[in-house]
Amino acid sequence: MRFDLKTLCGLVLAFAAMTGAAQAACPTGLPPGVFCGEKNLAAAASGTYALDPDHAAVIARVSHIGYSMSVFRFDRVQGQLVWDAANPAASKLTAAVQTASIATNVKDFAKELSGDAYLKSAAFPQATFVSSAFHPTDATHGKVDGLLTLLGKTRPATFDVTLIGSGKVMGQARIGVHATTSITPQDFGMSPFFLDPIELVIDAEFGKAA
Repeated sequence: MRFDLKTLCGLVLAFAAMTGAAQAACPTGLPPGVFCGEKNLAAAASGTYALDPDHAAVIARVSHIGYSMSVFRFDRVQGQLVWDAANPAASKLTAAVQTASIATNVKDFAKELSGDAYLKSAAFPQATFVSSAFHPTDATHGKVDGLLTLLGKTRPATFDVTLIGSGKVMGQARIGVHATTSITPQDFGMSPFFLDPIELVIDAEFGKAA
């Protein structure tokens, strides 16, 4: 089958329109004052934002001795974003995860993971991240450098960050992001059982303080 130039251009435009429609889709019937997020940082006002623990997930993806990736979730997380809309590079982020909140679908394994053989949560109850620099790369992507502390050891880390959406919910400005990085377990003195890099995946919403 052959396409002439006019037909080909039409197909490209139709695909672009369908893609744009999918990205802009927003459910109908939302309660008054609730608006869908937009991939538009201009909708995010400057100010101090608190991480919403009900809309946040911290995931660790760990190699299961080369067969698959085991997925662990940390259920208790807090954080603060100081957002500078006029100069995003000047923004600041702090976050903390309660390591004892680790969850897994392997029966009774979470307690073992938080114990002395692995995360040593009694001695080191938190893993923390403090940003040192924001590097916007385009309108919806960037990198955030900082210091990650785990098991009492602090190492540099860089997260690749994607804006999921910004806007307002019940009058509160909100920013939602997806962020990933990987760490070398030996850098933090973790069990020699962990040989491959561990991927950290974070999905979170931040709400602006009143």
